[in-house]
Amino acid sequence: MYCTKCGQPRPDNATVCPSCSAVIRHPPSAPAVVVPNYLIQSVLVTLCCCLPFGIPAIVYAAQVNSKLAAGDVSGARGASKNARLWCWVSFGCGVIAAVVYFMMWLLGALHS
Repeated sequence: MYCTKCGQPRPDNATVCPSCSAVIRHPPSAPAVVVPNYLIQSVLVTLCCCLPFGIPAIVYAAQVNSKLAAGDVSGARGASKNARLWCWVSFGCGVIAAVVYFMMWLLGALHS
């Protein structure tokens, strides 16, 4: 590499030019990959909506951060997608169960 101020050769990892003492600015590193893990949503739908379908959501949500730490970005994205899917399935089952319960309660109240 060459210094942009004096044009003299310099080491690649230098922070100051050895010839002219100019401060060398390195380009910023690549931004960290952000993949949502849906862990909070998974726990909430498991506790409030539907336990059987919330458990896979928690399992997939727990895999996201470990896969990112291992460098497996595509695996982390897949686990995140599966966690989101199971969150919605659990939420949907909880809503359906609540509607059925309300309808049964309403029918019972009308017949008594």
